[in-house]
Amino acid sequence: MLQVMQNYKGGDLRVEEVPSPVLQPGGVLVKNHNSLISAGTEKSIINLAQSSIVSKAKQRPDLVKQVLEKVKQEGLINTFKKVMGKLDSPMSVGYSCAGEVVAVASDVKDLKVGDRVACAGAGYANHAEMIYAPRNLTAKIPEGVSYEEASFSTVASIALQGIRQAEPKLGENVAVIGLGLIGLLTAEMLKANGCNVIGIDVSEFAVSNAKKLGHQNSFLRGKENLKSKVNNLTNGQGVDSILITASADSNDPVEFAGEIARDRAKVVAVGMVGLDIPRNLYYEKELDLRLSRSYGPGRYDTDYEEKGYDYPIGYVRWTEQRNMQAFLNLLADQKIDLDKIITHKFKIEKAKEAYDMILENKESYLGVLLEYDTEKSLPAKIQVKENTSRGDKINLAMVGAGNFAKGVLIPNLAKINNINFNTLVTATGASAKNTAKKFDFNYCTTDENEVYKDNEVNTVFITTRHNLHADSVIKGLENNKNVYVEKPLGLYEADLENIIKAWDKSEGKLMVGFNRRFSPFTKELKEFYQNRNTPLVMNYTVNAGYIPGDHWTQDPEIGGGRIKGEVCHFLDLLSYIADSEPVSVYAQPISANTEHIFNDDNLLVSIYFADGSVGNITYTALGDSSYPKERIEAFADSAAAILDNFNSLTTHSNNKSDTSKKFSQQKGFKEELEAFADSIEKGKESPINFKSLIASSLATLKIIESMEQGKPVEVNVDQFINNALDY
Repeated sequence: MLQVMQNYKGGDLRVEEVPSPVLQPGGVLVKNHNSLISAGTEKSIINLAQSSIVSKAKQRPDLVKQVLEKVKQEGLINTFKKVMGKLDSPMSVGYSCAGEVVAVASDVKDLKVGDRVACAGAGYANHAEMIYAPRNLTAKIPEGVSYEEASFSTVASIALQGIRQAEPKLGENVAVIGLGLIGLLTAEMLKANGCNVIGIDVSEFAVSNAKKLGHQNSFLRGKENLKSKVNNLTNGQGVDSILITASADSNDPVEFAGEIARDRAKVVAVGMVGLDIPRNLYYEKELDLRLSRSYGPGRYDTDYEEKGYDYPIGYVRWTEQRNMQAFLNLLADQKIDLDKIITHKFKIEKAKEAYDMILENKESYLGVLLEYDTEKSLPAKIQVKENTSRGDKINLAMVGAGNFAKGVLIPNLAKINNINFNTLVTATGASAKNTAKKFDFNYCTTDENEVYKDNEVNTVFITTRHNLHADSVIKGLENNKNVYVEKPLGLYEADLENIIKAWDKSEGKLMVGFNRRFSPFTKELKEFYQNRNTPLVMNYTVNAGYIPGDHWTQDPEIGGGRIKGEVCHFLDLLSYIADSEPVSVYAQPISANTEHIFNDDNLLVSIYFADGSVGNITYTALGDSSYPKERIEAFADSAAAILDNFNSLTTHSNNKSDTSKKFSQQKGFKEELEAFADSIEKGKESPINFKSLIASSLATLKIIESMEQGKPVEVNVDQFINNALDY
C-alpha cells in the first residue's frame, strides 16, 4: 500500500509502497477514502525533521540529557550508533482520516465490516491506503456525512476540546485568536452553539476566509484599532472567553487576550504560543488561564487509546472519541459547512506536491485532503530486493525491529557468514520497509504468519514485546524453525509449559537472549573458578535505573514488569557462573508505599543452587546513573573475583590481583549470536541447553511467587518439565 513517510534525520518526505497493516486485538482495519493534512501541526514537525542536528538538540534538551547519560553507561560509539539508528527511523505522517472498515477484531462488538468510520491518532490515522485503529480512536460516520467531511473529525476535536475548556454559554461573546484551520472550525462550532464570535488573525487571507464563512466580525491584528472594536461589539464589557488557536513563538496572543477580556474571563490556549503571562493584567482582571490538551480526555492514556478502557460517561462526559462523534453529528445536522474550508485535494500518489505547496507557501490553502484508490489490492508482504535465500544458508526472519534489534542484533548478525536476511516483520509497514531496505532483507511484512508458512525461512528471531514472545516461539517450533527469542521466554508458567510441549515435538533449536553468559569477561571469570572445591558465594548488584510506571515494560499484561523482563538475565548469569541449577529462591522487596517508587523494582533475591552455591541479587531503581549498572563479586577457595559493568574483571588469589579491561562494554552479544549460528550451521546442540533455559525462566517466575508468599520457594525444573510432558 502507499503511505506518506518522513525520515527524521534528514527530513526527507516521500510516498512509498509498504506492507499493509494486520488486524490487532481491540481495533479495526480501515481502508482510507480521505485523510486531512493538518497543515500547521504537520508543517512544524516536518520543519523540525529538516533542521540540523544542532537545531534538533536545541529544541529537545531533554533528549540531549538522555543521550549524555547513555554515553556514561554504554560508551560514545555504542550510544552514537543507537542515536543515529533512532534518527534514521521513518515517521508516519497524519492523524485524521476516514474510511471503510474491512476487518474487525473479535473483541470489538459495536463495529462491523462495511461500517464507515472516522479515525484519530498519530501512528494510527496515517496518510496511508489502509490503517489499523483502536476502537476508542474511531467514530461511526452518520448518514449524509461524506468521507471528505468526516476526515476533519480529529482536527475538529482539537477545536472542540478548546471550546469545552472555555465553557461558553448561549449568547456569550467569544474571541478566537488565530483563524487557521483549527481557528475556523472553532468559530464554526461556537456559532452553532449560539455564541457571538469575534475573529482575529495576522493574515488577510485568514480574515477573508472567516468572513466568507459568515464571521463578519473578523479583524486583522495590528492594522485596526481592535480593542476599540471589541469594546463596541461587547458594549464596553470585553469578551467572555478567548480561545487562542494561533501558533506563534511570541507572547502577543496571550497579552492581547488579557487586554480584550472582561473581568474574570477565561483564556484557553489551544495552539502553541508563548505563555509568559503578564501578571498584573491577569491578576487585576482575575483571569482564568486554561490549557487545552489535544482532542480530549483519553489522549496520551494508553489504557484508553490502546487497550480500549473507556471512561464512565457519568464522570467524564466528553472523551476524545465522544468529541469526534459530536462533531460528526454537527455535520449530519448541517450545522457546519466545510465546502469553503476544503481548498485542495490531492491523490495519495501526489502527496509530495501537497506538502511542497504547504512548506513553500506556493499558494493559499486551508483544508488540504488526500484521496485514495479504494479498489486497490493491499498485500501484507512485499518484496524489497531479489531473493537471495539458498538451502545451504541460515535464512533468517526477524519478528520485531525495535531499537535493540536494529542497534545490536541485526548489525552483529550481518557480520556472520552464511546468514541471509530473508524477511523482516514489524507492526507497522513504514518501519518494516525502512528497516528491510536498510539491512538488506529480501521481504518485509506486518504479518508474522507469513514467516512461519515460508519454507525458505529456517530461523526466526523474536524481539517483540514480552507478552508476544511465548506464542511466537511456539509457532516457530511447531513449524520446525530454529528460534531465538529475546528474554523473557514467557510471562507465565503456562507459557513455559506450552513451549516445553512444542519443543519436545520440534526439529528446531531454541535459544533465549541470555547474552551475558557469552561475555569474554564472564568466560574468564568462570575459568578462574573451574577447578574450585567449595561452593560459590556471589553478589550481583544491579543499579537498574528508574522506569516510569506507564512504560510498557511495567505493564503487567504487556511487559510483565522488571523482574520477568530483566532480573531473569542476572539469575541466569549466576546459574551459568556456578554451573548449577537453581533449587530455591527467596525474594524480599522494599516497602516504599509511594506511587513513584515501585516495590518490585527494588528487591533482594537469594538463589540457592544444586551444588550448594548461593547468589544474592540486589536490584534497585533508586541509585544514581553515574554509578555503574552491574557489578558481580564472587568468592570461593580463598579467592575473589569482581566483574565491573562488563568493562573490567579483577581476580584475587594467593595474595595477588590481576585486572583485565576493555574500553567499551563486553556484554556478549556478538559471541552469543555467533555461537547460535554455529550450532545451526554445524548441527550442534543449542549454545544454552533447553533445561537451563527453562530453569532460569521458571526460577524468575518463582521470585514473584516468593515475594507474594513472603517465604522461600522451591524450584524443581525436572518435575516441571515432566509435568508439562505428562510423564
